[in-house]
Amino acid sequence: QVQLVESGGGLVQVGGSLRLSCAASGRAFSNYAIGWFRQAPGKEREFVAAITRSGGIAPYVDSVKGRFTISRDNAKNTVYLQMNSLKPEDTAAYYCAARSGSYYYTAEYEYEYWGQGTQVTVSS
Repeated sequence: QVQLVESGGGLVQVGGSLRLSCAASGRAFSNYAIGWFRQAPGKEREFVAAITRSGGIAPYVDSVKGRFTISRDNAKNTVYLQMNSLKPEDTAAYYCAARSGSYYYTAEYEYEYWGQGTQVTVSS
């Protein structure tokens, strides 16, 4: 089993940057694919980015392409989401999720474990 804890959220101005972290505890983190999702108020949760257990990266959601970068450090049991050029529409609660497997996964139902989320607010 894997426990996930997100951190790094906060309040940032338009054009600013944040780096979210997803720290995992439990066994064999390097066997897990990780995804980042977000949920804005009044909206459904949406896929943002995903990474395979070996570092392969899924296509990002169109709205963040060129601005967000997902990466992982298996030695630290952590996955990161670097977010640059932030926009007000990036405001949301951001969640990381994990599942075992060798591919990347972009649908919520494909993930077994979820963190509690971290809030990102971009002010204009």
